[in-house]
Amino acid sequence: MDTPTYEPPAEPDRTPRPNAIIDAPTTLADCADDYAAAAPVRATLDKQQRRAA
Repeated sequence: MDTPTYEPPAEPDRTPRPNAIIDAPTTLADCADDYAAAAPVRATLDKQQRRAA
């Protein structure tokens, strides 16, 4: 009887790739705009957390 051979799976490609979000420069105004735009999300989260408590 032949002994089965084990072939390990191929290693995934872990080569760093460019990322437009990380590589893009940001400003204080951009951060403030993002924070202001997320106000409804924060309000909904706060409401859900109060309901869960």
